[in-house]
Order: sequence, then structure tokens, then C-alpha cells
Amino acid sequence: MATTRQAHTVWEGNLIEGKGVVTLDSSGIGEYPVSWPSRAEKANGKTSPEELIAAAHSSCFSMALSNGLATAGTPPTRLNTQAEVTFQPGTGITGIHLTVQGEVPGLDEAGFVKAAEDAKANCPVSQALTGTTITLSASLA
Repeated sequence: MATTRQAHTVWEGNLIEGKGVVTLDSSGIGEYPVSWPSRAEKANGKTSPEELIAAAHSSCFSMALSNGLATAGTPPTRLNTQAEVTFQPGTGITGIHLTVQGEVPGLDEAGFVKAAEDAKANCPVSQALTGTTITLSASLA
């Protein structure tokens, strides 16, 4: 069964001086302020599209990796994934770097790296972001 998730943003003003609020509608878990300075300079307590992409990518990748490992008979005890989305004003998103550390009993480093590469290539968010260079660092804890 397909699912659809929703969020919306209310923006006021022009790009440079304006501001907005992103609301996560489907979950109802919050409203988050967003602005150009929070995107192109310092966050200062506000989010950005790139931070939201990083959150989506790190969680999707972790789910895909967990599933792949479990399907192969080596379920993880813990995965710690960070996604770094680089934004260059005037150019756009220039890359995403995933870093994952895993605790996976019975699996060696080479097997973990292979499973992580597979998750990177096949998680739905990675597939949605194919126009962007995605790199990966994977290691066992």
C-alpha cells in the first residue's frame, strides 16, 4: 500500500530578508523556522531544506541498511548514520556524504562496507537524489 506524507511551508517576504515556517503535517510533530541566512550562513536555531534532506537521507539509509543486514542473517545491534548535505549559494546542493558506524555481530568490515554501499545505492531517498553526488564512509564500531 502506498503512503503519502505531507509538509508545508508558509513564507513571508523576499528571499534575503524573508522568513518561513516548515510544518510537518503528517506526523504533527512540529513547526520549524527557516530563512535564507539559516540556509546560506549559520543555522542560528533555524532549519534549512538541506538539513531536512540530511534528516530524510540518514533515516532512510539506516532503515535500508538495517533491512539488508537482517535479510543477510546479520542484523545490526546499532547503526549511527550522519548525512552531510553541502549547499553552495548560486550553485545549489553540491554533494551528500553519508557516514555510518555499525555494531553488527558476526560481520566483518568488508561485509559491512558492501552492505552499506548497497543501502546507499538502493534506499528510496538516495534514488530520489540521483542528480547529486553521494559518497559514503562506513565502518564497524
